[in-house]
Amino acid sequence: MLFSPFCTVLTDLLSIFLTYVWRRRRRPLFLVLDRFLEQAAAHPNKTLVVFEKQRYTYADADRISSKTANALRAQPGYKAGDAVALFMGNEPAFMFTWLALTKLGSPVSFLNHNIRSKSLLHCFHCCKATVLIALKDAVEDVLPYLVEQGITVLLMNEHCDTPGIESFADKVELAADSPPPQSLRSHVTLKSPAVYIYTSGTTGLPKAAVVNQNRLLTVLAVLSSYGVTADDVVYLNLPLYHTAGFFIGFIGSIETGSTIFLKRKFSASQFWEDCRKHNVTVVQYIGEVLRYLCCTPKRENDKDHKVRLAIGNGVRAEVWREFLERFGNIKIQEFYASTEGNVGFLNYAGKIGAIGRVNFIHRKLFPYTLIQYDSERDEPVRDVNGLCIESPKGETGLLVSKVTGISPFVGYAQNEEQTERKRLRNVLKKGDLYFNSGDLMRIDSDNFIYFQDRVGDTFRWKGENVATTEVSDILAMSGCLKEANVYGVRVPGHEGRIGMAAVVVREGERLDGHRIYDHVVSYLPSYARPRFIRIRNVMEVTGTFKQMKMKLVEEGFNPEFVQDPLYVLDDGEKSYTPMTAQLYSRIISGSLKL
Repeated sequence: MLFSPFCTVLTDLLSIFLTYVWRRRRRPLFLVLDRFLEQAAAHPNKTLVVFEKQRYTYADADRISSKTANALRAQPGYKAGDAVALFMGNEPAFMFTWLALTKLGSPVSFLNHNIRSKSLLHCFHCCKATVLIALKDAVEDVLPYLVEQGITVLLMNEHCDTPGIESFADKVELAADSPPPQSLRSHVTLKSPAVYIYTSGTTGLPKAAVVNQNRLLTVLAVLSSYGVTADDVVYLNLPLYHTAGFFIGFIGSIETGSTIFLKRKFSASQFWEDCRKHNVTVVQYIGEVLRYLCCTPKRENDKDHKVRLAIGNGVRAEVWREFLERFGNIKIQEFYASTEGNVGFLNYAGKIGAIGRVNFIHRKLFPYTLIQYDSERDEPVRDVNGLCIESPKGETGLLVSKVTGISPFVGYAQNEEQTERKRLRNVLKKGDLYFNSGDLMRIDSDNFIYFQDRVGDTFRWKGENVATTEVSDILAMSGCLKEANVYGVRVPGHEGRIGMAAVVVREGERLDGHRIYDHVVSYLPSYARPRFIRIRNVMEVTGTFKQMKMKLVEEGFNPEFVQDPLYVLDDGEKSYTPMTAQLYSRIISGSLKL
């Protein structure tokens, strides 16, 4: 019995490796698109995606993506191979447009449709895109700038009144459905960028992680071992612009030939009814999703569904147990990976709370280790020779993974500074190079590995990484604040950390709660808006002029212990209102929703 799980892991690793190598060696070049075309040819009438009252087969997706590609080819300002930014929500058009652009050999930048203004323009320019495909209401505030800059803006709306902007949806409808010539993507290699996926960094605005064709090919091979089959219906309610939604939900279904039930956004109250109605067998999650489901009112039919597998990451052990107890015998396939990272783990054994299990084969193919980390100095601990010190088993350490030919680190588009920050040199010997995951892990005596926390200035809330520097910069733009120090604080019963800001008000000004509220709502997505504000007379900094956060994080937002004025974001009042002991109690008890 002890040997069996190891055999399973070994078999899966070998299968993944052989599948990847076989496809990598195929000629002509084999890409994710080719896997989709294989599925469309073999099962043209199989349903690929169900969305609201619409149903599209693999053949429909092939036909519509070809129409989209042909409409793009006829579009002035675009030529095959140009980078294109996609600014759309969860809908079939997102999938079809990506397939179309892939048929034309164009890398695609996935813009988070929650971002606005400065962040939107920054992300658009990151990948040197010449075209933006979007919905009008999402980009209305930056349309004049984009038109002035000569950017081709294609709106998927049925009608558009903006001068110089036409409805692209109409052109797609009228375009031919013949497949575009394969020669249009003949320039694509395994090193060519396939998609740009944005991730918040420890400083500054979001970074565009470059996912090349080789990485997507690796993803295909890995996903073949996750236990999903062609008979499954996969519930996809995570954002398609997000790594989990795109990789696991969409690319995973292309690999396995399964059906996707696509939801615009996650809804805890509708989740299980959707699963029953559409015969869902596989669901995706991030840690918060399972907790939200456990927080819904209990019902007699909680176990009345066909869901057999849940794939995701970030679920706490206590939520994991509660989920299984309440909703039945569902296999939790917990994994660990990052958008730009070069190592991942999968919890084959189903050990509650773990992200995977360390084994010799995995470590040989993808060398990684945990090293001691100084949280106060925000840097690895090094010995007298300048080398990093490996963490003993059972102790928390920083996960670093060696950069090799099999596990490269491509980095971020047009951001060598941030790319270099992720490179860690002279780790175990002089001259070696590792990827710095920024994640703290722990390996127990049974070799199970557990995620502990993130380091640096990034915290995670509602499944999204929040860069504190970006939020600080936007707060400072409000006009009444001299300085803002943003950090994440823990709230009982919630995954991750929620945003809080210590601020210094400009001389002669006062904190205007309504003004700050309007500002953060205009510039920040909901998950990045600071929930709590603490007014300080001065901002403490280190000897190297870095804002000090540790003490502020520890003190939290309890008005009984924090002597500074405290405010809480109040959506009802559309303002930041004074924090009271009663409000604090409601937050801690969970009766006040955050």
